[in-house]
Amino acid sequence: MLFVLICKDKPGEGLARRVATRPAHLAYLESLGDKVRCAGGMLNDDASEPRGSLLLIEVDDLEAAKAIAAGDPYWAADVFESIEVIP
Repeated sequence: MLFVLICKDKPGEGLARRVATRPAHLAYLESLGDKVRCAGGMLNDDASEPRGSLLLIEVDDLEAAKAIAAGDPYWAADVFESIEVIP
């Protein structure tokens, strides 16, 4: 089943944490293998800085999708304000 994860960054100091945590975030996504169908950053209106991330994943159920969201190093580093998981 496909799920979209819409991850919104915290305003302000989140950018510094995003930059510092990016290698761990990318390694985490790579560790998920073919579960990740598409992933990338979302930019603010003038494309000058990130405002979040979007992931398309394929897993068995909603609980598995939520577990992937909760395991993201960006979430652990307090980069994201919220993660919405949509089937």
